[in-house]
Amino acid sequence: MKKTITILVFILVAAAALYFGLRGPEAPETIRIGVAGAHSGDLASYGISALRGAEYVVRQINDRGGILGKQIELVKEDDLCKPEVATNSATKLVSEGIRVVMGHICSGATRTALGIYKPAKVLVMSPSATNPPLTQSGEYPNFFRTIASDDAQARLEVDFAKKRGWTRIAVLHDKGDYGKGLAEYAKGFIEQDPDLELALYEGITPGGVDYSAVVTKLDQAGAQAVIFGGYHPEASKLVSQMRKKKMETVFISDDGVKDDTFIKVAGEFADGVYATGPKDVSTNPRAVEATRAHRETYKSDPGAFYLNACAATTALLNAIERAGGTGDFDALAKVLRTESVETTLGRIRFDERGDAIGVGFSVYQVRNGAYAEVR
Repeated sequence: MKKTITILVFILVAAAALYFGLRGPEAPETIRIGVAGAHSGDLASYGISALRGAEYVVRQINDRGGILGKQIELVKEDDLCKPEVATNSATKLVSEGIRVVMGHICSGATRTALGIYKPAKVLVMSPSATNPPLTQSGEYPNFFRTIASDDAQARLEVDFAKKRGWTRIAVLHDKGDYGKGLAEYAKGFIEQDPDLELALYEGITPGGVDYSAVVTKLDQAGAQAVIFGGYHPEASKLVSQMRKKKMETVFISDDGVKDDTFIKVAGEFADGVYATGPKDVSTNPRAVEATRAHRETYKSDPGAFYLNACAATTALLNAIERAGGTGDFDALAKVLRTESVETTLGRIRFDERGDAIGVGFSVYQVRNGAYAEVR
């Protein structure tokens, strides 16, 4: 009887060891990385685009045998681009033992999530969160991004308006971390330039149905151009209401608007709108192949941050391979800051702040229902 009990105990202990070994923070057969962003809701076009970029890179690497002898597994979290949801998403990923995250997408959600990731020493890389303090404040040494920050984007928008002769400029924003942050920089650049005049500076309420009050103010201010910091839902309503009032004020916005969803929602009123976005890398062989794969798989062109997400995922997986896994945060960060890697954005590495060296913005305009780079 004792012998039977001993054998049973041995079997149970062995089974438990095997079970908990397989169910640990990082299962031996896979390397797990988180992918967080808006996968549903009004801003899903951004998050899904980034998710598809991560899936494309992981599929390519897994087909070649993975890294460190293991397949890559994506652990997906939908944060709706809302800070309060991003807190839950980040907490869940940390509780599941995730040590590397590609995301989040929106700056406000990213900042909130970083408050969870930082003490847990989770390395985070966003393809789209452009708020300058995320890297420039030094508050988040665990944060990296494959997109330039909003100060560079705002500088380009103001300089573009000036070169076109639009010297009386209004600035609007959606009161969020991203939109207001960009608008503050644009406002500052305008006020510092003796050749430019700030016609109006005002915030709008996200999700509003009627922006006629601010549109009327904009009209009365006599602005030649307006720079809007925010996302496509509000931008499409503003542009539509401006054009219905026969206003000819030039509309300039950001990479939160440089998305096909804006064109679909704004319809005929989208034509002529300018927006800054990541530099055109359409001649990069890696970008060409990634774009081809997207069209073949989804029967559509990739969204705004697809190539940035491809680059972020490539950089993260390269760091994981060079560091020998996801467990050593310092080793991962060192690889990102000291070793260059070929990506869909070109050959990049990251500075001490976490910004990608070699990326930037271009100006695009909606022409005949599609964004085209302004050269």
